[in-house]
Amino acid sequence: MENVGYTPRMEGLDALRGFALFGLFIVHMPELFELYWAHPATDPLQLAVHDTVWLVFAGKAFALLALCFGVSFFIIMDRAARRGVDFTGRFVWRLALLAAMGLLHGLWYRGDVLEVLAVMGLFLLPFHRVRANGALLAVAVFFLLQPLMLVRIAAGLAGGDTALGAWANQPLRFWSATIPQVYLDGGFTDTLRTNVTEGWAFKWLFMYESGRLSQILGLSLVGMLLGRIGFFARPGAFARARVSGLAVALAAAAALYFGREPLAALVPASEAMTMPRALAGALLGSLFDLAMMAVLMLGFCTLYYGGGHRALGVLAPAGRMTLTLYLAQSLLFVPVFYGYGLGLHASMTQLQALLLGLVAFAAQLVFAHLWFRRFYYGPLEWLWRAGTYLTVDVPFVRRSGGGKAGVPA
Repeated sequence: MENVGYTPRMEGLDALRGFALFGLFIVHMPELFELYWAHPATDPLQLAVHDTVWLVFAGKAFALLALCFGVSFFIIMDRAARRGVDFTGRFVWRLALLAAMGLLHGLWYRGDVLEVLAVMGLFLLPFHRVRANGALLAVAVFFLLQPLMLVRIAAGLAGGDTALGAWANQPLRFWSATIPQVYLDGGFTDTLRTNVTEGWAFKWLFMYESGRLSQILGLSLVGMLLGRIGFFARPGAFARARVSGLAVALAAAAALYFGREPLAALVPASEAMTMPRALAGALLGSLFDLAMMAVLMLGFCTLYYGGGHRALGVLAPAGRMTLTLYLAQSLLFVPVFYGYGLGLHASMTQLQALLLGLVAFAAQLVFAHLWFRRFYYGPLEWLWRAGTYLTVDVPFVRRSGGGKAGVPA
């Protein structure tokens, strides 16, 4: 039987994953777990809070989580290969378990990302066998540039009165979506039923039309490549590269922030041909999010490995139990905002939601620190690992205290 014990972790990667989880939660809270759009803020202060959170974290924290997913994929596959084990089949089973958890979570909250990560993780498997790093990077860039969106822009510009042109100039369907009324004032059973039908369909429609699926694959491939070159395993070797990369990312983010609207305006538009320009704006917005994600990632790593590990390392325990904490966030706060619970979506301000999120995440950090004094894994992380190997013979309770927790081997 394969060794299912524990191996030393990369604490910097754990801290980065904890930072990504923090960013995702700090978006979900002012977003009121998707109910913000039923009554957007108009007060200048509340709007400033919302816009600041969106500028820094919306689309960036999710992207960072996808990148970390790719790094974890490489670590799992590489450690198995070093033991002479082909982990492909078991990794598919591992993804199936993650998808099952995502499906269950989606009953509660339609914005679940676990199912999406599980499905997109399947596409990483063939690329793991590609040995040329340059080829992997080229494929990653291809997907990050949103090829389907580029095709639609080109078809919209060249299609004229053809069926292809008519298709390309149709507005994206998720743009006209509204918040289901049942989320605002319905009961639990009705909310559950809506999540199973409309909610699940909308999630995948959004992921496809917005280009998130392409972005997830591209970022996961970048993460896999970072794992392969030892970006987190040998941080000292990349000190100068991190600083240089951070400077480039900052310049790109600034250029895209100020230039995306003027650049999008250069795309021809008419009353019958509106989508190419709109999609160009969306594409440039996606690239801005990627540049900002790179700023967050490289900035965080530069600070962490440059002497800030004691301060930023406080996030590492959260990164070691991301699955547990991610699910706990929605299990606790969806009822706070939705109609079947406290229904605070209509009364909680953006500032209140942000402050509540900060307090709640701080409480999760305390919980994670205390938990790992006693246990090797988070509760759901242990279940996922035990399910992956189909055995309960997986270390869980620390017998002597201390020591490093492990990662899936």
